[in-house]
Amino acid sequence: MSQSVRVTNPHGAGRFVFTCDHASNFLPPEFGTLGLAEAELSRHIAWDPGALPVARLLAEALDATLVETCISRLVLDCNRPLDAPDLIPPVSETTAIPGNAKLSEAEREARVARCWRPFHDAVEAVVEDRLARGREAWLISVHSFTPIYKGVQRPWQIGIIHDDDTRLAAPLIAALQGQGGLTVGVNQPYSPADRVYFTLEAHARPRALPCAMIEIRNDEIATGAEQAKWAGLLAQALAPIRLAGGQAANETVSHR
Repeated sequence: MSQSVRVTNPHGAGRFVFTCDHASNFLPPEFGTLGLAEAELSRHIAWDPGALPVARLLAEALDATLVETCISRLVLDCNRPLDAPDLIPPVSETTAIPGNAKLSEAEREARVARCWRPFHDAVEAVVEDRLARGREAWLISVHSFTPIYKGVQRPWQIGIIHDDDTRLAAPLIAALQGQGGLTVGVNQPYSPADRVYFTLEAHARPRALPCAMIEIRNDEIATGAEQAKWAGLLAQALAPIRLAGGQAANETVSHR
């Protein structure tokens, strides 16, 4: 197993495959602190706080496979295409990352080989194996977001991100809204137009697999009890889902 990615329960009987693209704030020793103060590495710029415990609990509850990154997105953001300007971010939110400035092409390719390829190879292998065995593979990426971004307050407790394929997102949104008392964002605080949908675009959309992205505000999942609460709520919402419009999971959907 690569030190850059971890796959849990690869042969899970459930239909879901979860990814946690920003699971870790770990910096391998060769990168030092990328020129940042240690305190910066606990911030959202380095990872998605709380997302991994929720993803792990969800995968356990639904007997699902989980693919998680093991290196901070400050080294490389696996949820970006290789030509993205923020693949190796020189600035994250408003914080300059000195260790990411003026990298050579060889240094960039070394980071791609260390982080990006192992993660996407792992997701690809899980999906291909499931499909080869006639198993469903509904992809969901689990993230968290900051309550305030560049000075702007975000009211949503949870957001469900989707593109034009809403087979999975629509019933999930309906189930969450049906809970009552939840502020649910639909393509908030991000949408695919913000270039945050890459993992799903790379692995689910070419195969017409149902997919969606979950974003939970990170002050909602700061403790173990809160993480368990949200994982339980999401598992309850996801378990009974049958695809919107009655389509089977392997049917082709139209792409705009």
